[in-house]
Amino acid sequence: MKNKLSAALFLGISLSATSCATILTGTKDSITFNSTPEGAKVIHKGIEKCTTPCTAEIPRSLSRQMVTLQREGFNNKEVKLTKTFNAVSLVNILLGGVIGVGIDAATGSLTKYSPNAYKIELEAK
Repeated sequence: MKNKLSAALFLGISLSATSCATILTGTKDSITFNSTPEGAKVIHKGIEKCTTPCTAEIPRSLSRQMVTLQREGFNNKEVKLTKTFNAVSLVNILLGGVIGVGIDAATGSLTKYSPNAYKIELEAK
């Protein structure tokens, strides 16, 4: 009886501590950036990620995320990254994994970036 109780307790803790979206889909998304003209720096949170055309890994977050494209001779362009609900996180919700949902929320894995490609036109100064 004691072994069954221990096994049930272990199973319950394991299920409630899962963070399926974080484990299965990670905490970053690869996003492709193209600009007209090419050669613009893609900056996220003050850090240069790449130069267009390029693909950058952007950490997920529940807060609003912006990237800025900069190229000499052109006005800077801010782009809001749009997100959708990450369906994998439903596993935690359906299984009642409150801890797992909390982990997914903290890592931003409740959402994912969509679309995963942006085409941005820069305006000359």
